[in-house]
Amino acid sequence: MPAPLRIILTEEEDRTLSELREAQTVPYRTRDRAHMLRLNAQGLNVPAIAEIFQCHQHTVRATLRRWESDGLGGLWEAPGRGAKPKWQPSDLDYLTACLDQESRTYNSAQLAQKLKQERLVDLSSDRLRRLLKKKISVETNPTQP
Repeated sequence: MPAPLRIILTEEEDRTLSELREAQTVPYRTRDRAHMLRLNAQGLNVPAIAEIFQCHQHTVRATLRRWESDGLGGLWEAPGRGAKPKWQPSDLDYLTACLDQESRTYNSAQLAQKLKQERLVDLSSDRLRRLLKKKISVETNPTQP
């Protein structure tokens, strides 16, 4: 059985975590982690907190350890989560510049091939078509998000 983990919060830390827990602009996982810390500081053990949040005990322990090592910054998701973008906005700017300069017309498959050959960016023709449509609609209607 692992050793019990207990954190001690100062009044300022407790107030900060309380405000963080109630903030609507903060991701829900971060708010849950702040609540886990407050519950642990109030005397609840790891299994009880895991039961409340319906998560594994390892998740609660990881949150407590991240608090001990990283402080408040340890509550947010680590960078590098999720898939990395395969293209940059400059790639789309390059394509639009090519379309403006050249007199011929391209279909999306030809544009995807051009992008792969000249910029080493591998996008499907469907994805490229959607990105260009979005770029054009944003340029023509700047109030659109």
